[in-house]
Amino acid sequence: MSKHLLLGDEAIAQAALDAGISGVYAYPGTPSTEITEYIQSVSQHWQEKIHSRWCTNEKTAMEAALGMSYIGKRALVCMKHVGMNVAADAFVNSGMTGVNGGIIVLAADDPSMHSSQNEQDSRFYGDFAFVPMLEPSNQQEAYNMVLTGFELSEKYKIPVLMRITTRLAHSRAGVETTENMRPQNKISFPEDSRQFILLPANSRRRFKTLLNEQIMFEAESTDSVYNSYIDGKNKKMGIIACGIAYNYLMESYPEGCEYPVIKISQYPLPKALIARMVDECKEILVLEDGYAFVEDKIKGLLGLGITVKGRLDGTLDRDGELNPDKVAMALGLQNTSPYSIPDIVQMRPPALCQGCGHRDMYEALNNVAKTYENAKVFSDIGCYTLGALPPFRAINSCVDMGASITMAKGAADGGLFPAIAVIGDSTFTHSGITGLLDCVNENANVTIVISDNETTAMTGGQDSAGTGKLEAICQGVGVNPEHIRVMEPLKKNMAQMEAIIREEIEYNGVSVLIPRRECIQTLSRKKRQQNKK
Repeated sequence: MSKHLLLGDEAIAQAALDAGISGVYAYPGTPSTEITEYIQSVSQHWQEKIHSRWCTNEKTAMEAALGMSYIGKRALVCMKHVGMNVAADAFVNSGMTGVNGGIIVLAADDPSMHSSQNEQDSRFYGDFAFVPMLEPSNQQEAYNMVLTGFELSEKYKIPVLMRITTRLAHSRAGVETTENMRPQNKISFPEDSRQFILLPANSRRRFKTLLNEQIMFEAESTDSVYNSYIDGKNKKMGIIACGIAYNYLMESYPEGCEYPVIKISQYPLPKALIARMVDECKEILVLEDGYAFVEDKIKGLLGLGITVKGRLDGTLDRDGELNPDKVAMALGLQNTSPYSIPDIVQMRPPALCQGCGHRDMYEALNNVAKTYENAKVFSDIGCYTLGALPPFRAINSCVDMGASITMAKGAADGGLFPAIAVIGDSTFTHSGITGLLDCVNENANVTIVISDNETTAMTGGQDSAGTGKLEAICQGVGVNPEHIRVMEPLKKNMAQMEAIIREEIEYNGVSVLIPRRECIQTLSRKKRQQNKK
């Protein structure tokens, strides 16, 4: 064994390497990005020929991992929580097909929306798909769970969902790693040749099998080393602490908790442990980071009139990230948060970098849009979303990946003119192409701006799937080549840009404008690297 100081993301990545994965499949999204980046950065990944290229989106990542699993090899799939929405079709059906080689699907949730548009809790997806789930309480457990998770996946021929949160992903701790790295699986094929064929007759059989396996999954949870019942003298209350919430609880009780505690880090819920707590305690407090997943579930399980406290009854805030202070307040150990923001401190909202091409794009777009009475700009997920803030205040929507194009189309369908969409190059290839095809098929009167900085800038400058291909993609989808206009977003080109934008707004049909200038941050990194040489 050797010990390393690792981020939670890095601990997961190293464990996956040590578990003998043959591929990692992911689309960059905070707080999961560093998992794939770590695998890409270590020599082990190219020495062992481990696949580690970024995927176009989370759905393609999940499906590629299923393909690797089909031939008997282990795969890791990584995404942030909203990526689960994109991957959901493949993920939910993977519970039906099962796996051959082990698959762990890593979902990194973002309570408090540090860099996300919602707080959704990925445990609901695991429950929905009827698959086992793992939720580590610390970095060491995250490392160990990946090793365990692959074994569990192959034991039951089922994908395993592993759920972490931002705090665990982006904090460091000492992690002991194994010296016995497992070799990659050899190619093998499913014993049942029809396992992955979800025709209705086969699907009905597979679903019955999946439902019958729930008893075994629950037994695994009850006996799991990651779930435990820690007795306490004070039976007035019992505490269920899920994942990282267990760490927060222990910060309030460094010498041990006075109340009985159930630590839950593996799902389905260990009903036997919960039943014991119900028998011994007068009420239950549920600590969990995210939605009231366990709190709501145990109310349904118990049906015994026992008081259950947590997020639903107001003992804890319904929204926002759980932390040690909130846990202490819920336990009555402190009345107020020890930290408050001084009045003199002002919020410093994020802003587009100086020298960013998006700035010049928005300036030109604003100058044209203000000459129209009802111009609306539907935007998307990326750095350019900061166009909503001063000084630009240029956009009217930001909903989900790819929504800019289809919302603009819907507005145009309803009679809005001009209807303008702004989307980035990486987001366009992730989820924008199908919306563009809808526009082309109906010759919608929309103007689409693909602001191309030639990278996935928001998450740190990863490769963009569309680099060097955007014009060809748009033409292939069916956009008239005369209305695919490339611009260089610079102050000196402002008049030319405004003229092009106006021309294409006035064109009755689908226009695609591509302002192209490399991200200033990736360009700076390249120059620093060149200077070092």
